[in-house]
Amino acid sequence: MNNLKQARKAKGLTQTEVAKIIGITQNGYSYWETGKSKIDNEQLKKLAELFDVSTDYLIGNDDVPKRNFIPVLGNVSAGIPIEAITDIIDYEEIDADMASSGEYFGLRIRGSSMEPKMSDGDVVIVRKQNDAETGNIVVALVNGESATVKKIKYERDGVALIPLNPAYDIQFYSADEVEQLPVRVIGRVVELRAKF
Repeated sequence: MNNLKQARKAKGLTQTEVAKIIGITQNGYSYWETGKSKIDNEQLKKLAELFDVSTDYLIGNDDVPKRNFIPVLGNVSAGIPIEAITDIIDYEEIDADMASSGEYFGLRIRGSSMEPKMSDGDVVIVRKQNDAETGNIVVALVNGESATVKKIKYERDGVALIPLNPAYDIQFYSADEVEQLPVRVIGRVVELRAKF
C-alpha cells in the first residue's frame, strides 16, 4: 500500500491538480494511488518533491513523512560583526508548519552581546527575509561579509543594531552608511535553541 493519497491530501491538492503538475492524465495518477499501475523512479522523485516527503514514504516503505531539517551555517557574532561563514556545521529540525511558511536556516551564536537571552554556542533559527520591524531580533550583514545578531531599531536618520547586554555599545549606521557599506537584514530570528 502506498501513501500517495495521504501525501496529496496533506498538501491540499486534488488528483487533477497533481496530474497536471506532473504532466500525466488524472486517470494515470489515479491508477498510481490505487496501485493499479507502478510509478517509475523519475515520476516518484517528482511526486516526493511536490509533496515534500521521502520517496520511501510514498511507496510505503517508511511510515514517517520527510522530516524538515535546516542547515546551521557557521557562527554569527553576538558582539562585533564577524565574517559570515556559510559552511554547514550542523542541522536542526523544524516542524512542518514552520517549514511551509518560508525558508529557514540556523546560525550558531558567538560572543555575549545578546546575553542573558542568547549565549555563546546557542543556535538561532532564522527566517530568510530582507526586511524587519523595529524591535525584531535580526541577522544583519554589514559590508556584505560580516554578520551580527541584534535587535533592530529604525530611526529617521539611520538604523541602530542594539545588543541586549548593556556592556556592549549600540551600533548606529547613518542612512548613507546603510546604503554605502551596505547594512542589510538577511533574516529575522524566530526561535532560540539554547545549548547546555
